[in-house]
Amino acid sequence: MTHATGPSPATAAAWDALGGDPALLSRVSHLTRAGALPARLPVRELAAACVGVCSLAAAELAATRAGRDVGAVQVDDGAVATAFTSERHLLVDGRAPVSFAPLSRFWRTRDGWLRTHANYPHHRARLRAALGVGVGAGEDATVADVAALLAERSAYEVEETVYAAGGLAVALRTPQEWAAHPQGAQVAARPLLTRERLDAAPPRALRQPLRVLDLTRVIAGPVATRTLALLGADVLRVDAPQLPEDPDAHADTGFGKRSTRLDLGSGADRRVFEELLSGADVVVTGYRPGALDRFGLAPESLAERRPGVVVASLSAWGAYGPWGGRRGFDSLVQVATGIAAVEGDDMDGEGGPGALPAQALDHGTGYLLAAAVLRALTEQATGGGSRVVRLALAQTAHWLTDGVRPEPVGDGGAPEPAVLLAETDSPLGRLRYALPPVSFDGGPTDWRRPPGCWGADAPVWPTP
Repeated sequence: MTHATGPSPATAAAWDALGGDPALLSRVSHLTRAGALPARLPVRELAAACVGVCSLAAAELAATRAGRDVGAVQVDDGAVATAFTSERHLLVDGRAPVSFAPLSRFWRTRDGWLRTHANYPHHRARLRAALGVGVGAGEDATVADVAALLAERSAYEVEETVYAAGGLAVALRTPQEWAAHPQGAQVAARPLLTRERLDAAPPRALRQPLRVLDLTRVIAGPVATRTLALLGADVLRVDAPQLPEDPDAHADTGFGKRSTRLDLGSGADRRVFEELLSGADVVVTGYRPGALDRFGLAPESLAERRPGVVVASLSAWGAYGPWGGRRGFDSLVQVATGIAAVEGDDMDGEGGPGALPAQALDHGTGYLLAAAVLRALTEQATGGGSRVVRLALAQTAHWLTDGVRPEPVGDGGAPEPAVLLAETDSPLGRLRYALPPVSFDGGPTDWRRPPGCWGADAPVWPTP
């Protein structure tokens, strides 16, 4: 049995953070399903709220463009749960992707637990170098060596050692320990997201299709730009040639987009990027804070060169505090903020830390990021101004642990995932993929194009 309700308190809170008109919340209907994204923390409620406000922001922008009232928005827990685990439903020519490399896992340490992230070759090399193990050895031998080494070391000491080497490792903390941490305290003192007007640029016509420069990697940012592509935007993802991309991650989040590679340290490629910027409406960045500033990609610098642009900035820990410049991923943020401790077994017994039923911080923040862009465009249509929106996985984590509350739900389970999946041929092979959860009257139900080969598109805007 399912249960139809209006917008949840979490949806209302997220809509308020986005600066939305509270009267529009009456357009949202929510089909709740027991069994969707089961967890100790209210993951189902967070996921539905993130998709709900994204759908409402899309409906609002569509209505603004058409000069009509905002239509109805539908949120279905089944569709949301399937989309939040899209990487698990993906098949490429019948093959299921491998989500985590052998060195991306929990490790028992002398004084607790540690989680590492080493999916990319450069992160893996830095982790091995920091620990002094496995260099040149096979993966199996490396796992055994690392396990033996870490069993004798402090999780907090390894966290700092690996970070200093440019790698990724985070010690497990309880919610109370994270609240007492300087970064946790700064996260808790800030809102879910921030919105800022940078200048007095005049209003711009709502171009169709919207042009989006996508400088993001690894789930959250790509989910946001995949959603903008669903809604009709011309999204061009720009990657550095020297940074490898996981082909399965590209297949999952590349729907609706084009993909190119530019070396922004090269004068010629930098000029190409500036030409792209001159025709862009939105720039979305997902690298650690400050990493792109040397290329003139700080929001204020972008607005100076492209007045009226909307800049969306995503980070792991927030662009502030002692961890403001650190790299991070969803799995690591879960560990630092206490989520993994809450979702784990008895920490004093034989069990260990746990994880959310989806990479919900990534997916949830991705839909919030898309919603923030859509709302900025709606506000800009009448108020003008270059605008910047900033979100962080850690801020979404704080909302999940301290702001979202469990809500009543019907007794029935989620629908079979098969009804929420589709298949298509693509340059990457035959793909099975999760359908988008964003739904509103008159809105799209699928992407217009499958993902192409990574980096294979020309760095130009198509001629209108």
